[in-house]
Amino acid sequence: MKLYYSPGACSMASHIALREAGLTFDLEKVDLRAHRTEKNEDFAQINPKGYVPALRLDNGEILTEGPALLQYIADQKPAAGLAPAAGTMDRYRLMEWLNFVSTEVHKQFSPLFNPAITPEWREAQVSRLAGRFDYLAKQLTGRPYLMGERYSVVDAYLFTVLGWCGMLKIDLGRWPTLQEYLGRIAARPAVKAAMKAEGLSK
Repeated sequence: MKLYYSPGACSMASHIALREAGLTFDLEKVDLRAHRTEKNEDFAQINPKGYVPALRLDNGEILTEGPALLQYIADQKPAAGLAPAAGTMDRYRLMEWLNFVSTEVHKQFSPLFNPAITPEWREAQVSRLAGRFDYLAKQLTGRPYLMGERYSVVDAYLFTVLGWCGMLKIDLGRWPTLQEYLGRIAARPAVKAAMKAEGLSK
């Protein structure tokens, strides 16, 4: 398999999951502005949607969309315990969390990366995110991971998007539970390895 990624982007969640699962894979960095890969391929030919992550499977197929990749990766190595078994209620709870992180957290960050954002627009987006952070902090109170006692692929996803707070100067001081959560995930060997491989840490 090959993961097309951009350092620190949402593709890092899939990168972390691949390492957590112990799967063999290659990495290829994508310049999202130039739409070229580091091997000078036209990324539009790989993923016409124009964004990462994209996962080239061993049979040549391309799979896109982070929540789909995360579940695919988890299902390649069930023994790693990164996702509950398909068809169980716990699996639907995982899907529920993946959808929440994707639509209600990840996408709320997107306008903040727009250089044309106005102060008023930024304030509105940060306020909406604060409401999501309130909810997440409440759900994480008394449990280490979103699914409870067991780490799963959705934790890799939430860790990735909450990590953007530092870059965007969003203070998480109001949410010590989230700060503790980030520290807990950051300490995992697979997370450390993924961040180092993407050039985000030493």
